[in-house]
Amino acid sequence: MTITRKEIEHIANLARLELSDEETTRYEQQLTNILDFFGRLRQIDDLDTSDDPEVENYSATRVDEPVQQDVSDQILANSAEVEKGQFKIPPVF
Repeated sequence: MTITRKEIEHIANLARLELSDEETTRYEQQLTNILDFFGRLRQIDDLDTSDDPEVENYSATRVDEPVQQDVSDQILANSAEVEKGQFKIPPVF
């Protein structure tokens, strides 16, 4: 897939960027290369990984387990003054 110079200029305008002719040409080439790469990835979408045990057991997410932590003492340690477990600040009037 090719991205045109006009599209680069439109994107730059939306981002409020002033690009020189050299920058526009460079970004046109770079974005075209990126889109071509994604096109190639899309073509190998049907890659068979059923016999690969590493892929089978791979999980990109971790288990979200709640952890009870009391960090209030650590937070309050940075305060100049503490009263009844809270930050003590001068009145603002």
